[in-house]
Amino acid sequence: MPDLSRRRRVLVLAICCAGMIVTTMDISIVTVALPSIRADLQATESGLQWTVDAYTLVLAGFLVLAGSSADRHGRKRIFRTGLAVFGLGSLLCGLAPGVGWLIGARAVQAVGGTMLNPVAMAIIATTFPAPAQRAKAIGVFGATSGLALALGPILGGALVDDLGWRSVFWINVPIVAGAIVCTARFVPESRAERARRFDPVGQLLVVLLLGAVVSAIIESGRLGWTSPVILALLVGAVSVLAGLIGYERRRSDPLLELRLFRSVPFASALVIAIAALCGFGSFLFLTTQYLQEIRGMPAVTAGLALLPAGAVIVVVSPICGRLVGARGPRLPLLVSGAALALGGLASLRLSPTTPLPLVLAIYLLFGLALATSAAPITNTAVSGMPPSMAGVAASVTSAGRQTGTTLGVAIAGAAVSAAVGSDGSAFTTAEHGVWWLSAGLGIGVVLLGLLSTTPWAGKTAAGAAALFDDLDAGKGARVPNHRESTGAQADSLAKQ
Repeated sequence: MPDLSRRRRVLVLAICCAGMIVTTMDISIVTVALPSIRADLQATESGLQWTVDAYTLVLAGFLVLAGSSADRHGRKRIFRTGLAVFGLGSLLCGLAPGVGWLIGARAVQAVGGTMLNPVAMAIIATTFPAPAQRAKAIGVFGATSGLALALGPILGGALVDDLGWRSVFWINVPIVAGAIVCTARFVPESRAERARRFDPVGQLLVVLLLGAVVSAIIESGRLGWTSPVILALLVGAVSVLAGLIGYERRRSDPLLELRLFRSVPFASALVIAIAALCGFGSFLFLTTQYLQEIRGMPAVTAGLALLPAGAVIVVVSPICGRLVGARGPRLPLLVSGAALALGGLASLRLSPTTPLPLVLAIYLLFGLALATSAAPITNTAVSGMPPSMAGVAASVTSAGRQTGTTLGVAIAGAAVSAAVGSDGSAFTTAEHGVWWLSAGLGIGVVLLGLLSTTPWAGKTAAGAAALFDDLDAGKGARVPNHRESTGAQADSLAKQ
């Protein structure tokens, strides 16, 4: 990586943020269009779930592959290819004649999206090598992600009311075109020092695992949990998980780098990412339907109702990024978990006639939960890892975010599927299970935030980093046993 001027670094960060905006906003912007899609394409509730989850599922399944491919073939090249594929998918979504075509086009979009967010994170990590500058850049990047998620419904609502639901996809095309030109001109090429080999078996197992779990949750609303199909999907998911762990442990260059999980902060960041985005994803999926179909708001008004959450994200995320860089992730994680838990508990009081100020106050809590989770999750994923693992570490955590969103939408849709078309009270009552889940996820985030910031957790992170330092130095590619791992940790700590 050549020595870049401050202006050039800022430009690179802005380009990476543009990629983050289009891919992340497409998760939330489509939610406000779901009622219009249901009416225009005669889509069922499961069809709406798949419209969202076909996108997030492909993102989650292929993000790790995209990150390692970028490390090998060049991050700039993969990022630019991702922009082009994402733009093509967006165009196809806007032309879809039926819900099946729309779901397929969303998958194409996601294939491009897999090459953007984790690769952008690796580009940022190499563009800003100084820890303090990197933390600030990651804070901006995380704020962009949260802002895109929260403001997507506002922009989507305006587009749906004025131009129809297809416009929420077409708007991506000019943004992507501009980003492609800027990437070619300003983003320098970079690769990892040690290229990782393609792992087709691991990739297939990851996709099968996520697909089985999400399909079981989505279709459980229609078939029931005791259906032979659902039971077969769950048994298959457990079998695939066991096979994935066993297979990846034997590979020298696995798709899912299990040695990362020896770091308690990294493992905690992944689980927190899943929990936080599961809570926010389910909130977003249910909220847009609640506001439009239960309270009768037009799309643009429903989008504006989410403005408090967006405002909190805009204001708090950069502050949180600076706080993480200066004092570490503990306080932001505690605030995030507490806000998610309180938001879930407060949502139990929602009804078709709940005063709007109270509704907006609840949305503030969900916005705060997301705003204070982005920077500590992302910073923990990359910090302390050697450069050769930057792409993989960022990709695994990004996959955790998408997995959480996918599960949140699947769970929320399954919870309310029987109440769709019923009176408003039936819908808000059906939501209660989701809100209890959000409360539990928030408590989990608090506990993991405390655990992952202990001195013991820091020692495990140092030990994990030492394993990869040895690997980069050519001291062996096999997985060390427990005694070797413990010795490596002790040697690393003795040198500090």
